Amino acid sequence: MAKSKLVKANEKIAEGVVEGYKKIEESVVGGYKKIEEGVVNGYKKIEDKFVDNYLTKEGETVEEAKKRLQQETRL
Repeated sequence: MAKSKLVKANEKIAEGVVEGYKKIEESVVGGYKKIEEGVVNGYKKIEDKFVDNYLTKEGETVEEAKKRLQQETRL
């Protein structure tokens, strides 16, 4: 009987540890994803502004300029 109580207590502790670990993991990964998204979005804004100011031709959109530049660099 003592073994079954110890086994049950051990299983309960193990479940608590795993549950706690999963919560920590989710919050860390979620925080990383938010930071990554913010950095990528910030870079895209800067890139679009640079292309708009310096690399677009008359009447050309930013997206058209990016496509044109990609084609020019492949040649």
